Amino acid sequence: MNNSDLADQLAAAHGLTKADARKYVDGVLAAIVDAAARGEEVSLNGFGKFKAKNSPEREGRNPATGAAMTIAASNKLTFAPAKAVKDKLNG
Repeated sequence: MNNSDLADQLAAAHGLTKADARKYVDGVLAAIVDAAARGEEVSLNGFGKFKAKNSPEREGRNPATGAAMTIAASNKLTFAPAKAVKDKLNG
């Protein structure tokens, strides 16, 4: 499923135009990314939590040559599903 598929389902379920539904989907995703970039945790009740996690610089190896290299520090967006989501996924 991609953004367009999600927007199509939202439009069908709520009587919206596909263009309006796509704007809502894009707006929600942008709000999550903006909040995470500010260091805030985004908690969606019954769905899960999104938050930014810092991954420090570390040593690694180039898989093609085997040479040692430094992997730069970065921030990653993590997701922890809510119990209801875990239960639905696991039957």
